[in-house]
Amino acid sequence: MKHGKIPLFVCGVSIALVLLFFAGLLSGGVAIPLRQAVDVLLGKERGSPAAEIILGIRLPRIVMALLIGMMLAAGGTISQAVFRNPLADPYIIGISSGAVTGAALAFLLKLNDVWYGVFGFAGALAASFLVFSLAGKRGKAGTAMLLIVGVAVSAFLGAVSSFALYLAGQDSYRVIVWTMGYLGAASWFRAGLLALPLLASLVFFAYHRHDLDALLLGDAEAHSLGVAVGKTKRRLLLAVSLTAAFSVAFAGMIGFVGLIVPHGVRLCAGNSHSRLLPLASYSGGVFLLLADTLARTLIAPVEIPIGIITALFGAPFFMVLAIRTGKESRYGA
Repeated sequence: MKHGKIPLFVCGVSIALVLLFFAGLLSGGVAIPLRQAVDVLLGKERGSPAAEIILGIRLPRIVMALLIGMMLAAGGTISQAVFRNPLADPYIIGISSGAVTGAALAFLLKLNDVWYGVFGFAGALAASFLVFSLAGKRGKAGTAMLLIVGVAVSAFLGAVSSFALYLAGQDSYRVIVWTMGYLGAASWFRAGLLALPLLASLVFFAYHRHDLDALLLGDAEAHSLGVAVGKTKRRLLLAVSLTAAFSVAFAGMIGFVGLIVPHGVRLCAGNSHSRLLPLASYSGGVFLLLADTLARTLIAPVEIPIGIITALFGAPFFMVLAIRTGKESRYGA
């Protein structure tokens, strides 16, 4: 996309955001008229049932969807740059399996549902640190070794958590639902907690935007440009692990956002991370808001786990992208 067309892209995403914002406020198990919703936002219906629904439930959920979507898309953008692979995803180094294992442990300890997120966060971080430790015993963890160790750790932790859930039988339903992604527990307090790591990660990624551009040229070229390749990659992937762990803690497992959005935006905005990172983050928030709105409204009052919606979008996209990437690798296109 030429630079002059980027404002048009931003305008289109912004229009989608406004439409989805009001769709999220008005629709759900209880339909609220537009005029009444506007009155609530203007403070004219304080204490009314509509105000409680909008201000206490739907509005913080919209904010949470935007924050988590931005976090996942930013993580996907960084992962794809570090691994130089459009198929890379924030969960590629074992984060998802670690999170599920942590949630399964909380369930076996008979803790309240709120602890699934806490243990999921701890499990995701533990898996990330384990992968980095195993892959870089002497501080020389290459991306290929990180990928191999990440797959191995994911397989092991996946087997452990699956066995634990199997032993739990039908009682494991709550954990299974959590692993599918859920934003129904959104609150202003949780949104505030999420805003801090999101802001910190975006500032950190933006600081390394030129390093990310150099990494796309290859390790040797990046090194010749003055980039400490190994150290920079480890720091970036560690930050990605942290952001993904926070999203897991507050919303469970939501896949494909970090895969679809960065690649789609890259096709339009190019590879420069000065443009790609903010556009992908913004678009990721809007995309997850779309998915959450569909999850709440398609068969309301029954709610579909948001991970199912993102998978319905992401699985076909992943297949097409994988086939395309394979052909380019085979024929040198």
